Amino acid sequence: MADKTLNEVLGEPRKLFAKATEALARDNNDYAIALMNQALEKEPAFYDCRKTLRETQFRKAGANRGFFKKMLGGVNPNIAKAQVLLRTNPASAMVVAEQILNGDPHNSAAHRIIVDASATLELPKTAVLSYETLMKNSPKDKQLGMDFARALAQAGDVSQGEHNRGERILIELLHDNPNDSELKEALKDLSARKTLDQGGYGALESGQGSYRDILKDKKEASALEQEKRVEKSEDVTDRLIAEYEKRLPDEPGNLKLIRSLAELYAQKKQFDRALANYDRLKNTEMGNDPSLAQAISNTMVKRFDFQLEQINPFDADHAAQAEKIRAEKLEFQVSDCKKRVEKYPTDLALRFEMGQLYLQTGQIGEAIQEFQKAQSNPHKRLAAMGYLAKCFAKRKLFDMAARTLQSAIKEKPVFDDEKKELIYSLGCVLEDMGKKEEAVEQFKLIYETDIGYKDVAAKVDAFYSGQ
Repeated sequence: MADKTLNEVLGEPRKLFAKATEALARDNNDYAIALMNQALEKEPAFYDCRKTLRETQFRKAGANRGFFKKMLGGVNPNIAKAQVLLRTNPASAMVVAEQILNGDPHNSAAHRIIVDASATLELPKTAVLSYETLMKNSPKDKQLGMDFARALAQAGDVSQGEHNRGERILIELLHDNPNDSELKEALKDLSARKTLDQGGYGALESGQGSYRDILKDKKEASALEQEKRVEKSEDVTDRLIAEYEKRLPDEPGNLKLIRSLAELYAQKKQFDRALANYDRLKNTEMGNDPSLAQAISNTMVKRFDFQLEQINPFDADHAAQAEKIRAEKLEFQVSDCKKRVEKYPTDLALRFEMGQLYLQTGQIGEAIQEFQKAQSNPHKRLAAMGYLAKCFAKRKLFDMAARTLQSAIKEKPVFDDEKKELIYSLGCVLEDMGKKEEAVEQFKLIYETDIGYKDVAAKVDAFYSGQ
């Protein structure tokens, strides 16, 4: 999942947000807040909606911050509810947290819930919204400051023109704690972020110095500044590669530099050079880092995809060439994932990935085993159950598929696309079992809220026409 702008959101969430903006224009804040909460329940990644909701919550609270604190009198009981949901259903935890913020937009515990849920759901901009308030509430909190700085870098251009906010936060904390090695390391790591996708970091200007002074390496600082600029032209990438290649003979043990080169070459689609640099890291202290194995795997997959793009569509054997590359890609993915599972057997996200690949290759028994293990990962549990039901259905074990889907549906309180898919799959399984009336009851649940979802309209209409 990723944060979505208004232009990226369709259907009911967008309609609800449109109604909310109309309500705001009429100063009907309560109605607008209710509509935006509904929109976010359906689409947790709707960033523009959440940002507007947050502004409205603060505007409604106004000068009544003290009043709300007195009125609430201690810990909101919904915090415990949200913390429980956070372990199994982060999207639902966010729904509960927003309900708390509707009445108390300064509530740190609720914002922490949203930050943690955003990390699981991969919504960096959403996390930054809550970090803003957390930092205002606790401006001297060192760990919070480091977390916020990293979140800003991960989210990219969320600062609305304020450049280098992450570095500034760390610089300010360092001013109060000049000998704190952890803060210095955090600042250096932040400034040395390797990918060009994290734009927005130019020359740092601060009344108390710059990170050039802390890094004590003006050449490195200059290159890092260039790496973090918003413009990501081919020319910038080439200059960075040239700079890093020039430094490498003098810094053969600089593992971060080697990894940065690998990532830059991958972005340039020079995959052989990227993989050669990744290979240099395998026998170093980075060799046991799961993220390195994942990066190598991703680069290999991108190379296969690039090969597919290079096939001339007018070649007589275009289809055969494409099929050959796709088969090689899938063979690599299965083999590579097996190796990573053997190396990191307790990584349940890898088990889920392995299950998907087994299902894709028709190895249903092996897929079932992996999805059963992946269920223990709270972030993959419902998806694993959905895939497990598909495996049972492929083996015509329809009763087991139905029970699995029913259990998953019970664990999913929010009626979002994931729940729709589970309900739709249950309807299809019931159809296969010959239980047409029970099946159509499932399709009707979706029909009532989203008539355009897949072919539920056709299925429901056909059922009533048959009657």
